[in-house]
Amino acid sequence: QVQLLESGGGLVQPGGPLRLSCAASTPIFSFYNMEWYRQAPGKERTLVASITSGGDTDYADSVKGRFTISRDNAESTVSLQMNSLKPEDTAVYYCHAAWNTMSFWGQGTQVTVSS
Repeated sequence: QVQLLESGGGLVQPGGPLRLSCAASTPIFSFYNMEWYRQAPGKERTLVASITSGGDTDYADSVKGRFTISRDNAESTVSLQMNSLKPEDTAVYYCHAAWNTMSFWGQGTQVTVSS
């Protein structure tokens, strides 16, 4: 069982930055593909960004050029740097870890973009 603990959510004005972090409780963090999802009220959970065990990244079209995912295998953390935030980025953001047949979710952290 891997525990994922997200942090860094909060209220931010449109156009502002915010950085999310996710700490994983596993000594083999480097094996895992890591992802950030988000879920807005009344909507489905969708993939925002991913980073493979090898460091390859991918992004949803809606966040390309604004968000950056990164990982620190020594610290067992994955981060999501979010810039130029928009009101439509408001959602609960979830960290997800996947390796082989295993899949783990964090509890989520609220991000609200509003003036």
